[in-house]
Amino acid sequence: MNTPKHVLDGYKVLDFSQIIAGPTCTLMLAEMGAEVIKVELTPAGDHARVGPIVVDGRSAYFVQHNRGKKGLCLDAKTPEGLAILKGLVAKVDVMLENYAPGVIGRLGLGYDVVSKINPRLVMCSISAFGQTGPLAHEPGFDWVGAAYSGITSMGGEKDGPPRFPMVAVGDVSTGAHAMGAIWPYLAVLLLALILVAAIPWISIGFL
Repeated sequence: MNTPKHVLDGYKVLDFSQIIAGPTCTLMLAEMGAEVIKVELTPAGDHARVGPIVVDGRSAYFVQHNRGKKGLCLDAKTPEGLAILKGLVAKVDVMLENYAPGVIGRLGLGYDVVSKINPRLVMCSISAFGQTGPLAHEPGFDWVGAAYSGITSMGGEKDGPPRFPMVAVGDVSTGAHAMGAIWPYLAVLLLALILVAAIPWISIGFL
């Protein structure tokens, strides 16, 4: 009998995220035992690859947020690349992306598409201003959120300009909250499957 090594052992995650917020979430899922497949789009891939500090062509910044993951780099705008990604969607439990709202849909992998390929898929979309509202389609990073929320104005010298906080608190906490939203659903799904296997007359449906 095989004993699971971690709480998310056996689960698979398709990771379209980049920089910090999304990769923080999928890093935590990987640390909890999930198999994470990080997808990078040609030609540049994750822009964190050029972040500090680069040693022997590898960015410590990139490694910090992506250790323990598998990697796949392809052109999703080609029929061949899109077919590969749709094939993976059918086999994973979670799909996560943190492009600007609308980008994943233009790639042909919006929720309306992937939910038909895999009805039990958990899809998480991370963005600066959410998926709806007047600013939803605006891209943004941690420092943009810090400015909008007033955090930037709290730093700096008296009567001087604001000082940017050099810690991505917003991005990291966003990733942590995303992880906290994803894994309980997976745990409930596992419990439901165990119950169905143990008690044949139970039927459980998922929205």
